[in-house]
Amino acid sequence: MKTLQKRLTGPVFATCAALAPAAVQAHPHIFVDTGLALQIGAGGALEAVEVTWAYDEFYSLLIFEDLGLDPDADGVLTDDELARLKGFDLNWSAGYAGDTYLTRNEAPLALTAPEHLSTEVVDGRITTRHRRGLKAPVPAEAVVIRAYDPTYYTAYTVNQGVSVGAGCRAEITEPDLDRAYTLVEELLYAMPADQAEVAYPEVGEAFADTVQLICGD
Repeated sequence: MKTLQKRLTGPVFATCAALAPAAVQAHPHIFVDTGLALQIGAGGALEAVEVTWAYDEFYSLLIFEDLGLDPDADGVLTDDELARLKGFDLNWSAGYAGDTYLTRNEAPLALTAPEHLSTEVVDGRITTRHRRGLKAPVPAEAVVIRAYDPTYYTAYTVNQGVSVGAGCRAEITEPDLDRAYTLVEELLYAMPADQAEVAYPEVGEAFADTVQLICGD
């Protein structure tokens, strides 16, 4: 649960940590429906990515309880409660990459710190949006985006749409799950049992959807 520790601090992390010992190897624990909106400039350079995270109902409930929100349990938050919820998932520790990875020609692209855009609750589920700029914009052609938690404690699925500027399109390739689960088995088998309980192998990328930008055709 290293990614949670990097993203969350204080009581929210404490609540999530309490769940882990019951089933250390039952990954993932949190499910996030993900959307992407790519901002491409007039010259064809990718300038920023807007990320949507729609959290599963159980995790949303944990956050409500931990922050003392929605006491009547109707799944609807007041304006004051929404204000308290704002940015709850953007309190990142140093070194946390934000579970959004961009590459071009296999070279990683550096992103700026997240900027909160919106937080809403629909049918008891928290959905947040944030924006991250590219520190050095690059041609959008052949940029690859993957959303994943390296430790696979959180599972991201890119099923909320990918918006791309004119002149480009996004091609989404789903992960090879057979290959991914085989990798998990091989890595866990190679680890001492006591180590596997505290250091789940970093296999999240193998379970990630691959989004590739194709421009000019």
